[in-house]
Amino acid sequence: MRLFVTGGAGFIGSNFVRHALEHSDDHITVFDALTYAGSRANLPEDVEGRFEFVHGDIGDRDAVAAALPGHDAVVHFAAESHVDRSLLDPDVFIRTNCLGTNVLCDEAVRAGVDRFLHVSTDEVYGSIDLGSFRETDRLEPRSPYAASKAASDQIALAYHATHGLPVVVTRSSNQFGPRQFPEKLIPLFVTNLLDGRRVPLYGDGLNVRDWLFVEDNCEALRLVLAEGEVGGIYNVAAGNERTNRQVTDQLLQLLGADASMVEWVADRQGHDRRYSVATDRIEALGWRPTRDFDDALAETVEFYRGNRSWWEPLRARVRNR
Repeated sequence: MRLFVTGGAGFIGSNFVRHALEHSDDHITVFDALTYAGSRANLPEDVEGRFEFVHGDIGDRDAVAAALPGHDAVVHFAAESHVDRSLLDPDVFIRTNCLGTNVLCDEAVRAGVDRFLHVSTDEVYGSIDLGSFRETDRLEPRSPYAASKAASDQIALAYHATHGLPVVVTRSSNQFGPRQFPEKLIPLFVTNLLDGRRVPLYGDGLNVRDWLFVEDNCEALRLVLAEGEVGGIYNVAAGNERTNRQVTDQLLQLLGADASMVEWVADRQGHDRRYSVATDRIEALGWRPTRDFDDALAETVEFYRGNRSWWEPLRARVRNR
């Protein structure tokens, strides 16, 4: 297939591109605006004529219309994705995540693509004290980021309902792994500790997330792209529920630090207490996570330890509350 991958220079997108090039014979065009979180350095060099990079913004209709025709499928990662930034500057989230998705869907209809994979997040469901959200549950996003992603989900699914765009949607849990911009919890804490700086832990540290290694998610995405039911939604998670304090303690241990390196900070506004999604639908397609959390976390730490030249210049762009 010829894949048109938006946001392919970001964390999840670049890992997906590398995974797809390694495990398939797909031809891939990455279409990316190279915002603060995206970097050409995240991407491989051309692989036997199978990879092309196009610098463009999904909100720019002319740019999308010029680049998209001739591709069989769209894999849509491009999004503003950091909750803290959405509290400080929500307008850009609405522009990229909602307007950009609308432009991309509209042009995909015109181009007649065979598949449109819309990559979303479990945060659209909101917080849940007990149990797990299913794909049919009501969406109750609680941050501008989550609200803009919930809206983008609905935009994509509406294009399926009204125009027959062959949309499939994934909603993945918190991810970690190599090449994640150092504003999210794991890379922020790892790079802080490598620099001998304290790590800012929100509230009481007991917010719960289900951690998914990015390579496992890439395999799930490729499976849904190939075999997912058109118009369907698939939750993706690994069953690795941890409190933020537990993850912090594990990172301290891996990096030879102690509890004195934790800086307790005021909680974030609207901070969801727990995310959890049921994964029956993706498992019915044959997907299971393959990576042990402890091993994958240690591998991630080693990536940052061994690639200071990659992450150190990015630190100046971090903008957390």
